[in-house]
Amino acid sequence: MSDLLLIRVTCPRQRVARTIADEAVESRAAACANIEGPMASTYRWKGVVEQAFEFILWLKAPAANFAKIEAIVKEHHPYDVPAIVALGCTQVNAPYKAWVEENTDSR
Repeated sequence: MSDLLLIRVTCPRQRVARTIADEAVESRAAACANIEGPMASTYRWKGVVEQAFEFILWLKAPAANFAKIEAIVKEHHPYDVPAIVALGCTQVNAPYKAWVEENTDSR
């Protein structure tokens, strides 16, 4: 298993996703960010089923940087409980892994 993560964050607005993406990449917590959407979401919040359009932010980063990215998301995200889900990469081509490592600071 690789030590790289794909970190998925749902955001209420594209501007929120862009702010988090910019901060994560500029601070070298993540090497890359992608924004998808809008997408339709259905979820239960405080006992009520809600529907909204959201954007998906994907961040590529070393596993050691998860806490840094979580802090960035919490600083810029308006939700009380933002969805921050990290998926471990089971296989990554070597040149891409090297690029991620070169463009992040996991110290």
